[in-house]
Amino acid sequence: MEYINIPGHPTPLPLEVGLLTLVSRGPKVPEIIELLEWQDQPDQYIMVLERPPSCQDLWDFLNNHDGILNEDTARFIMTQATMAAHVCCRRGVFHSDIKLENLLVNTETLEVKLIDFGCGDLLQESAYDVFCGTDEYCPPEYNTDGKYHGKPATVWSLGVLLFVLVCGRFPEPNDLEMIYDGIWSEPGLSNECCQLIRSLLQKNPSRRIDLRKIIFHEWFKVLSLRSVTE
Repeated sequence: MEYINIPGHPTPLPLEVGLLTLVSRGPKVPEIIELLEWQDQPDQYIMVLERPPSCQDLWDFLNNHDGILNEDTARFIMTQATMAAHVCCRRGVFHSDIKLENLLVNTETLEVKLIDFGCGDLLQESAYDVFCGTDEYCPPEYNTDGKYHGKPATVWSLGVLLFVLVCGRFPEPNDLEMIYDGIWSEPGLSNECCQLIRSLLQKNPSRRIDLRKIIFHEWFKVLSLRSVTE
C-alpha cells in the first residue's frame, strides 16, 4: 500500500484516505464523495464512504439513455464534474482518473459525486512522468513527451468526458486532428458546445482552456453557479 504525508497528520496516511482527507478540508463539497471513517489494518485499510441514494455510475447512466445525452443534461452533469475537479486542484489533490465510471449520478436529481481517488496524487507544479489513470483519458503530451502536468491533464479528461456525453463515442484521431485545426464540429450540437470541446481537447496543453475558466464558458451561462473561488 502507498502512504502519503498530509499536513496536520503526525503519521503517513494510505494514499486514497490522505487525498480524501485533504480534499475535504474546508467547506463540504457536495460533488465529491465524503469519507465518513476509515480503519488501518495490517495488510489493508477499510474506508466507510457516504452512499448517495438512487445512484449509478455515469457509464451505466449513459448506457441507460441510449449512450448519449442532450446538452442540457450533459451541461448539468459537467458543471458538477468541473466543480469537483476544480476543488480537488484548489486543495492540492490531483485525482488523475476523472471518467464516466468514477462519477456517481443520482438518477432522480442528477446530482453528481466524484469517487475513487486510488489513482490520484498530491498536486505538484512539476511534471509527472507516470500516468496512472485510464488510457482513453490520457493526455497526448504523455504519449509524445513522457510527461504531463496535473491541471492541463485534468482539463483534457474533462474534454474527453464531455465529448463522450454529447457525441456518444470517444474522440477518434480524425476528430482530434480537426479539433487541433480548430474546425471540428458535430451535427446537432450548439456552437458553444463545440467550441468548448475544442478548447478542452487542444493537443498543446498550453493552449487548453484554464481549469478555473471552464465554468465561465458561454456553454454554461444558462446555469446559476456558485463561486469557484472559495
